[in-house]
Amino acid sequence: MTTPDAEAERARPEERLEQAVRAAEQALIEFEIAVETFRVEVDNFSRLHHQKLGPMYARLDELDAQIAEARAARTGDPEDVRIAAEARARVMPMPGVEELFHGWMDGDGLFPEATAMLTEQPVRPPERVRPSDEARKLYRDLARKAHPDLAQEDAERLRREEFITRVNAAYARGDEALLRELSEEWAAGPVPPEPSPAPGDVLYARLEWLAQRKEMLAGLAKELEDSAIGSMLKLAPDDPDRLLEEIAEQLLGDVAKRERELAALLG
Repeated sequence: MTTPDAEAERARPEERLEQAVRAAEQALIEFEIAVETFRVEVDNFSRLHHQKLGPMYARLDELDAQIAEARAARTGDPEDVRIAAEARARVMPMPGVEELFHGWMDGDGLFPEATAMLTEQPVRPPERVRPSDEARKLYRDLARKAHPDLAQEDAERLRREEFITRVNAAYARGDEALLRELSEEWAAGPVPPEPSPAPGDVLYARLEWLAQRKEMLAGLAKELEDSAIGSMLKLAPDDPDRLLEEIAEQLLGDVAKRERELAALLG
């Protein structure tokens, strides 16, 4: 005859396994939130870097070409002529690309606005590298509540995936108002079903999937951190927007220096 104590003893290992799965799910969600917030900062920094500093880099390239051409004209040295030709070639855009794609792309690929249009994402560019503290708080709260990995049924997972896509897009733009609307929408929506007990083999399979996903996210995080923009962001982890301002100030100084050098050569 099976006693209640024996039944409880048999149930305990599976309960502990289920608790371990829930804890692993929450840890993975927190890790995923951290990776996504950093990815947004990398993307935003890259776009703002191009928008705000791109004209300065272009001006520097043009000045370098003019300086090299002025030096070649003065010396007539074949090596100086070659250097001038290479400098001018760096300034010249890839022929025909912008005309062919009607302003949707250049030699570096699709413009962010074109990508946004093709993927039906909002076109408005970010205003800051790092969204505000309030936007970060709203985003984290929504991601914890609505994350697709918490769904047990396909229909609920699909609903969450569509919702989180909208949340991610609003967060990338730092849109606090929209994030508040989405928070209200989630609170007013259908109450997510409570997770039902799962058999041991399902729980073990879930743990294995969570481990694989964590490994994938770790690889993505490393790629972001090792990228050129990610490495730059490490220099200013507390205020990446200030880093853009500092780079702009340095570039302005470089432009002024090149202009003086060119004036001396032409004078």
